[in-house]
Amino acid sequence: MQIPDIDFNERPFIVIWETTQACDLACLHCRACAQPLRNSGELNTNEAKRLIDEIAEMQAPVFVMTGGDPLKRPDIFELVWHGAERGVRTSLTPSATPLLTRDAIVMLKEAGLARLAISLDGPTAEIHDTFRRVSGSYQWTINAVQWAREIGLAVQINTTITRHNLRYIDDMIALCERLDIVLWSVFFLVPTGRGSEIDLISGEEFEQVFEKLYETSRRVKFDIKSTEAQHYRRYLLQRRTELRRAGVSADKLPKFLGMQTADGIGRAPKGINDGKGFVFVSHMGDVFPSGFLPISAGNVRTESLGHLYRTSPLFADLRDSSKLQGKCGACEYKEICGGSRARAYAVNGSVLSEEPCCVYEPKNYSRQ
Repeated sequence: MQIPDIDFNERPFIVIWETTQACDLACLHCRACAQPLRNSGELNTNEAKRLIDEIAEMQAPVFVMTGGDPLKRPDIFELVWHGAERGVRTSLTPSATPLLTRDAIVMLKEAGLARLAISLDGPTAEIHDTFRRVSGSYQWTINAVQWAREIGLAVQINTTITRHNLRYIDDMIALCERLDIVLWSVFFLVPTGRGSEIDLISGEEFEQVFEKLYETSRRVKFDIKSTEAQHYRRYLLQRRTELRRAGVSADKLPKFLGMQTADGIGRAPKGINDGKGFVFVSHMGDVFPSGFLPISAGNVRTESLGHLYRTSPLFADLRDSSKLQGKCGACEYKEICGGSRARAYAVNGSVLSEEPCCVYEPKNYSRQ
């Protein structure tokens, strides 16, 4: 099914709300530097419902409640229910801890949750638990996936690719195939929070992972998407061109834009980027282009999310590809890619600088 076109200047495709930074894990790469206790300054229940109402009015196709661990909020079931009542298709990304029980998953589904998204960063307990710094996290994850599938709740697996687990990607793919998921979301590290630049894979290794994702997508039942690797779209377009020139029929070419997964939650119809079709709201109500790009455009306690998204100079600049610098600014793929603005900021110190982990050299581009 085709997803309706969206004017990213008017509304985002994806809204992510960081419900809390409280979490009982201590993951090596944690963007939020999460800790066990909730912050008293978090959006309260009424403020959270008002935010959900604004998301409903914006008609954003995808809404994700993330954290920290959303299950650290006692009102999370009420908020999922409120979203469902307002017609908002909601995903939730709980942490794999003893809070994520079968009863909790059943209650989330009964409240109207559309998809459970859970992190899995290694194919074995040893690898995953080392990443999460809590023994037992792997088994809690596997249990949660199985419980969700038993009650018919769609499951998404999130995997962050770093030097910690790059060598195990084939085993991760095999595990995802066994788990009966609808989507594998592959995150590429942005060195912020607890993440460190030394864990970044190289630009050449990005391309190797892209090839692996592409070849896998041609044979598995679940969908695959990349996060903070916008240049995967460039890679896919290059592969489409190669196959078309080789005489491959149109129905055999890779499809990656405007698709829907098995549970009906859509994929973006064009290239999303930080601040361009994507917006992140922190646990305190601050509005960011992405959870990995810590420059705030304002706060939903004082201005509406829609107003901030549409009128903020920061967001407007990020949506204007003519302002991109370096080879991203010269690239013929900049409208569907544009490079990770979060990684550019983390590594280069500028939201408009070139993607530091892309090996592609645009046509007719030369460095001065």
